[in-house]
Amino acid sequence: MKKIQYTTTGTCSRCINITADDNNIIQQIEFVGGCPGNTVGVARLAQGRHIDEVIAITKGIRCGTKPTSCPDQLSKALEVLKQTPAE
Repeated sequence: MKKIQYTTTGTCSRCINITADDNNIIQQIEFVGGCPGNTVGVARLAQGRHIDEVIAITKGIRCGTKPTSCPDQLSKALEVLKQTPAE
């Protein structure tokens, strides 16, 4: 299993806790802070998918005029998680 806590920037959420298995399949995502309706929805949609698939779907999404969003920050967190060795 791989596990990280990623500190977000430029969003209402403060951090994202993510767990993936050794095959880079996302097991769990928890956003801390942010809009629960959106963050819980994004987390549930990503669960069970491959890290690369979720990065491709969420990378570059903006929140209004902000240069990033919670989904975009998730893609950045997943890129870090991919490079994290399994426990």
